[in-house]
Amino acid sequence: MPYLSPGVYVEEVASGSAPIAGVGTSTAGFIGIITQNNKEPQSDQSSGGNKPTKDQSEQSKTSPEADKKPEQNQTTLIPTGTLKLCTNFAEFEKFFGSFSSSGLKQKTKTFLLAHAVYGFFTNGGTRCYVVQVNTESGIEGALKNFEAIDEIAIVAAPGITTPEARSAIITHCQQKTGDRFAILDCAESDTSDGVNNNKPTNSKYAAFYFPWIQVFDPDTKQEISVPPSGHIAGIYARVDAQRGVHKAPANEIVLGALGLKQNLSKNQQDGLNPQGINCIRNLNGNIRVWGARTIGGDANGEFKYINVRRLFNYLKKSIDQGTQWTVFEPNSPELWAKIRRNVTAFLMTVWRSGALFGNTPEQAFYVKCDEETNPPELREQGQVITEIGVAIVKPAEFVIFNLSQWAGPGK
Repeated sequence: MPYLSPGVYVEEVASGSAPIAGVGTSTAGFIGIITQNNKEPQSDQSSGGNKPTKDQSEQSKTSPEADKKPEQNQTTLIPTGTLKLCTNFAEFEKFFGSFSSSGLKQKTKTFLLAHAVYGFFTNGGTRCYVVQVNTESGIEGALKNFEAIDEIAIVAAPGITTPEARSAIITHCQQKTGDRFAILDCAESDTSDGVNNNKPTNSKYAAFYFPWIQVFDPDTKQEISVPPSGHIAGIYARVDAQRGVHKAPANEIVLGALGLKQNLSKNQQDGLNPQGINCIRNLNGNIRVWGARTIGGDANGEFKYINVRRLFNYLKKSIDQGTQWTVFEPNSPELWAKIRRNVTAFLMTVWRSGALFGNTPEQAFYVKCDEETNPPELREQGQVITEIGVAIVKPAEFVIFNLSQWAGPGK
């Protein structure tokens, strides 16, 4: 603007950078399997379309549901493979059906998915993406669709426990995306003596829970056993909201759980916890999550705790998204200084939340981006290197009191 008369002029100038905002950590992605006794339209696998089969077409003509008017039937079941965002259980029911969709006697994967999503919202979850596939071979495609949904941070396939499915989910979280965490179920038939032989392969990006929990089924009015992954995902979301992602999602009550498929003693858990098998225990009448380890436990070193892994995921993704503005900027000391300021300001916020260990910021983290980390040979390659170190707060897993007799002070 022209300056024509004497005075002070204040103008807005774009800084060229933006503060780093923390990303979400509790949006879940759920995968379920449609079985043949469902009324959902099945895909024609040979053509890749959503054309109903002949048997299903005949069933729809004779089914009582077929005679209902659209305004009377609030459920609009979606084709197989369609990904839907649900922010409450009513939305899930609208697209996927409810507890009675598959029938109790068959205890199908769809039936288990409904209970898992219900448990997710009951325990504090607020957002989840849900997809159903025809067979376990379709899980790979579902996970591929999940890759495009950036906000997903937790992945689970309730009741799906084959090694192939577990491996695909872990690979998705650990290698394909690198910033997600898997919650895996034990098999319903697993016992404390055999679950260690049936646990998934060790992973720093996944947690494994045992045993199944008992819940009330509103359709049959019975108490049934369901896999815990949906309820656990809700607990992750609840702890994230109330305390932060740095808090271990353990010593938390499983809301909606009435009992356990198998009650465990401390002695039984002693043989499972070091292996990263997180037990759900009945303690003083409350069903609680009593483990916070990644699969493999002690074998995972510094990432043996769930909250440590998830906090690193949070830091990585937040810094990644919050520094995209730096790409193609002039690679100069001015850029390095901006990077240091932005990352330092973000980590200060993380430290103040209690996620980092140290009485001062200097004890809790450091950020280095200068001529030492960016020598000429790296600048010639178009690279900007920033070195970050953080001291993560670890959970107090073993609280020890040394108790002894004391005669008291003498006179």
